Amino acid sequence: MGMADVQENGHGELGLSDFPLGSKNKYKRMVSELTDYDGDDDPSHHHHQMERRRKSTRKYVFGCAVFASLNNVLLGYDVGVMSGAILFIQEDLKITEVQQEVLVGVLSIISLLGSLAGGRTSDAIGRKWTMGLAAVIFQIGAAVMTVAPSFEILMVGRILAGVGIGFGVMIAPVYIAEISPTVARGSLTSFPEIFINLGILLGYVSNYAFSGLSAHISWRIMLAVGILPSVFIGVALFIIPESPRWLVLQNRVDEARSVLMKTNENESEVEERLAEIQLAAGSTNTDKYEEKPVWRELLTPSPALRRMLITGIGIQCFQQITGIDATVYYSPAIFKAAGIEDESKLLAATVAVGVSKTAFILIAIILIDKVGRKPLLYVSTIGMTTCLFGVGITLILLKQGSISIALAILFVCGNVAFFSVGIGPVCWVLTSEIFPLRLRAQASGLGAVGNRMCSGLIAMSFLSVSRAITVGGTFLIFSVISALSVAFVYKHVPETKGKSLEQIELLFQDEYVLQGGEVQLGDVEHLVQK
Repeated sequence: MGMADVQENGHGELGLSDFPLGSKNKYKRMVSELTDYDGDDDPSHHHHQMERRRKSTRKYVFGCAVFASLNNVLLGYDVGVMSGAILFIQEDLKITEVQQEVLVGVLSIISLLGSLAGGRTSDAIGRKWTMGLAAVIFQIGAAVMTVAPSFEILMVGRILAGVGIGFGVMIAPVYIAEISPTVARGSLTSFPEIFINLGILLGYVSNYAFSGLSAHISWRIMLAVGILPSVFIGVALFIIPESPRWLVLQNRVDEARSVLMKTNENESEVEERLAEIQLAAGSTNTDKYEEKPVWRELLTPSPALRRMLITGIGIQCFQQITGIDATVYYSPAIFKAAGIEDESKLLAATVAVGVSKTAFILIAIILIDKVGRKPLLYVSTIGMTTCLFGVGITLILLKQGSISIALAILFVCGNVAFFSVGIGPVCWVLTSEIFPLRLRAQASGLGAVGNRMCSGLIAMSFLSVSRAITVGGTFLIFSVISALSVAFVYKHVPETKGKSLEQIELLFQDEYVLQGGEVQLGDVEHLVQK
């Protein structure tokens, strides 16, 4: 069921040649509409209405993106807080090093089950209520962890929290991509990554704030604070709309139209956008009651879908196997290896890592829809390769002392900054953009599974590997993997800036487009004719 089928379905009502192909002509049309009114000495009533509508639309979509991203605060908080809490858990429950690795890493492994189930769940009950389900499961897990008297009960809570996080991480970017107007989709779909960073920073601050309490109490309070964001998610569910694309899949076209009226700045484009979505949905509605075709298609993909899966799952795996979670979870261990002894100084240094990670994500938000996805990925992967290499060389060649401490902090903060400027947010944006509507939720779920699996693998093996080949040696391996990610971006990632979700599908129809940088209108028309 490749694009060819969608084209066949569409020829009767709306052919692909009717799409506003290429990012340019659509915006020219919008701009010309505006300048017609701007040219008057006395601005017309219509112009004021358009301005008012544009502002209210932007606020509405912004609010939806913020609420949808709240689940990601939970993931970030858990990652950040565990880096400090584990010190106190180890002291209180007397757990072994292997148990520490399992406790830290199991969240990622289990969250992949949530991500895997999340695609099917969101196709069944909707994007919005999947977010609610994620929050409830996480709350139960966090509550169990807070009162856990033993390592076994702590693991039960951690597993529940992991399932909740898996649901939330997978669904937020898909939901935001589906409700966002094309012109701002990159920035808005980066919100979940901002909120992960915000969560990590809150986790670090929580570590620092509660580290003065007794070992028995401190880690419990640190974990309990993580319940708070999920309360807001409950409120959000009564405010945000369902995804218009999911509504079309359910044949609820009128509801989809009313959501598009609220989320599109230009009212005249609503019907055009709705027609695009209905065309992209193609014969999905006839297959909807039967889930097997989606999985059969993912397991035996067409050449175009195979290219999408390589891009989507590949970028998600590279995001994690370059060692970002190891850097964040074990930053105290890295700084200890560089020579910082004092515990409160260790936690203060990790707060600096959190601040770098959060500050630089804001730069990505500003640039992602201006310079595009691919340039940011190049800057990010090349910068990370350099910083990871720097950490490795510093820890291997320099003796512990003030110079090695300063360089370690500089390179670790540089690594998380480059991560946040590119591959951190862009990977989620890409996975939510590139798949066809009928496969989007479940294919994005597969991408999130790859992400969580690599995250768990790194988090659970870091201490063992660094004992075998030193912390510095481990970071040199990360730098080699990061160098490979630069080549992957060049070969497999197309530029998706300024294209509607339905147009992006066309980019994967022909392999040469993926390496062609910016795809012009003529290129896409050529593909459609093919």
